[in-house]
Amino acid sequence: MESIKALTQKLTGYLDTKQIEQIHKAYEFASNAHSGQYRKSGDPYVSHPIAVANILSSFHMDEDSLSAAMLHDVIEDCGIPKSVIESEFNKNVAILVDGVSKLDKLDTTSRTEEHSENFQKMILAMARDIRVIVVKLADRLHNMRTLHYVDRESQLRVAKETLEIYAPIAHRIGMNNVYRELEDLSFKTIYPNRHKRLLTAFKKSRGGQKRLLKKIKKSLQKKLVDQGIPAYVEGREKHIYSIYRKMKESRRSFDEITDVCAFKVVVDTAENCYKALGVVHSVYKPVEGRFKDYISIPKSNGYQSIHSGVIGLEGQSIEIQIKTEEMNEMAENGIASHWLYKAGEGSETNTQKKARRWVADLLEMRSGFESSEDFVESIKTDFFPSEIYVFTPQGEIIEMLAGSTAIDFAYAVHTDIGHHCRACRINRKLAPLSVPLESGQTVEILREKLPQTSPAWLNFAVTSRARNSIRQYLSNLKTSEARKLGKKLLDQSLESVNIKLRHLDKKDLRSTLDVIGVRSLNKLLEEIGLGKRVGNVVARQIIGLLNKDSSKKSTSVIALEITGTEGLVVNYATCCRPIPGDSVIGHFTSGGLVVHQERCKNILSIRKDPKQCFPINWHEKLRREFSTEIKILAQDEPGLLAIMASTITGSNTNIESIQTNELDSGQIEFALTLQVVDRKHLANLIRKLKTLKNITSIHRIHDQELREIRTLH
Repeated sequence: MESIKALTQKLTGYLDTKQIEQIHKAYEFASNAHSGQYRKSGDPYVSHPIAVANILSSFHMDEDSLSAAMLHDVIEDCGIPKSVIESEFNKNVAILVDGVSKLDKLDTTSRTEEHSENFQKMILAMARDIRVIVVKLADRLHNMRTLHYVDRESQLRVAKETLEIYAPIAHRIGMNNVYRELEDLSFKTIYPNRHKRLLTAFKKSRGGQKRLLKKIKKSLQKKLVDQGIPAYVEGREKHIYSIYRKMKESRRSFDEITDVCAFKVVVDTAENCYKALGVVHSVYKPVEGRFKDYISIPKSNGYQSIHSGVIGLEGQSIEIQIKTEEMNEMAENGIASHWLYKAGEGSETNTQKKARRWVADLLEMRSGFESSEDFVESIKTDFFPSEIYVFTPQGEIIEMLAGSTAIDFAYAVHTDIGHHCRACRINRKLAPLSVPLESGQTVEILREKLPQTSPAWLNFAVTSRARNSIRQYLSNLKTSEARKLGKKLLDQSLESVNIKLRHLDKKDLRSTLDVIGVRSLNKLLEEIGLGKRVGNVVARQIIGLLNKDSSKKSTSVIALEITGTEGLVVNYATCCRPIPGDSVIGHFTSGGLVVHQERCKNILSIRKDPKQCFPINWHEKLRREFSTEIKILAQDEPGLLAIMASTITGSNTNIESIQTNELDSGQIEFALTLQVVDRKHLANLIRKLKTLKNITSIHRIHDQELREIRTLH
């Protein structure tokens, strides 16, 4: 069990007497608050805060962080308000404790939701003071070290959360020592048998590994000294979970994994890092494609080093990392490095600045998600950033997730550039927006004056920033389009009794909205456009509330005219594929209005229900393409498909897809999805196709028949 005496001895090495006294005061406060409370291990509860503070002391964290570690559970577990902590200590300690504390009991529907809410609270607290996450990680690390005392269900839940959230966060902010231990402890908990077998295999090979490590270390150290480069060399074995992950990803056994050890060469200056690299390559043969320079281009978490894969003694593949002392400190402790020496904002380390920028990005993304669960799931993909580095035309370096596309790049530069993106040039050549980028490429975004944002971009956008920005824009666009449609529907319903919405008295309108139960006219129109309210019903409510003579109301409902420009709130049913010229009807759904053919079997039962369906006409000047499907039966002949395709494209018709099915009769059946303007366009095309040799029959596919033909393929 950790003791305050042992902690004090560690603190005297870097804190003064007054600072240590504050931490002792926090210990006494926590000891009294947790009096009578015990951990699952049987130890007094205060042993946990002491252990957390001890972990933080290894990073040389300041007195406020250590005090917060002592007090981090008193708000929830002991009911002590934040205000008391602030009055007893200071504002910074209170902020840290509040940020690290678990949420009070929430009215949540699931444990998943509670964890997601907790994570969001932590992000908000991190924005106020980045030290929150350092204290939180120390708290989680000690809980993981003592996880074997709790029940199996709790073990699995906490270990999974640690592996998915906390270990990645530690990695993301550069605290690699914590990150590696959290991963290994989680792996051991979730997969105890796999961990045991892998550890056994690892120990069996350790004897040979240690001998090899010692030999390589001695050889490198001597060569560097001979070249006049002040340096020390350390060899280390890779942690268990990283080996397991590599085995899983590469589908190889442990015996097939050759690079289970790595070497760290620590020198005095960045210049000597490159000189040391030359020495390493003079001793061992470099492996092609295994060189990475993170000094000139640091990782997104501030990590700096030169990495090189080489063939070592006995033909074994090993990784060499070359860095300065400061880079090494940053690599191990990340944002916790040199915390005491941060005098102000301007003197923050590069890692700390990058961490703050990351948190700011998280806060920006958070606002675009309706639920905390969606937010957490979205950012998980950004936690382990396998990075690439691309350039703007001006030569600025942009860090991106591996697999990122030009769309991700555009939104990374600026949200408006993303929205207005229409095309891109990669290394001065036009390229599709969906092509994954590679390190070293120069990317130029070509823009339009008007926004070009498309739902299709979500199919290949990789980063959370891009995906969230796209979703937000489309959501706002849908709202705007819904209002326009709602106004159209309500106006047409009121027109039957010669009432104009724009002519309604403001006072009367306000009273009407209050009775209907909406806060504004825009909200009412939006709900009508999205199908949450029915225009006819709302019109009758308005008429009644205005004391109009309801007998004046027309018994027939005025049909809505579809112009084809309604955007996201009007969709065209894929079951019957309506096109201009078809008799159609609108069906209200939660996503807006769906246009069906009147004879569509899917709406036969509700077609006459005014709360669910609405009459629709096609605008006479509507000009856009619609998808429709036809079935062609023909005698099979070489080149027939090519002739058909030529005829179709020659009629200014696009082909979306073609499916074929060979029949027992020796005939062949074609199911084609085409883009046509209207029924007349389709009829002219069918007439041309019927003139072709070997065509037996052609007809348009509808409803059940469509589903039946699809089952053939």
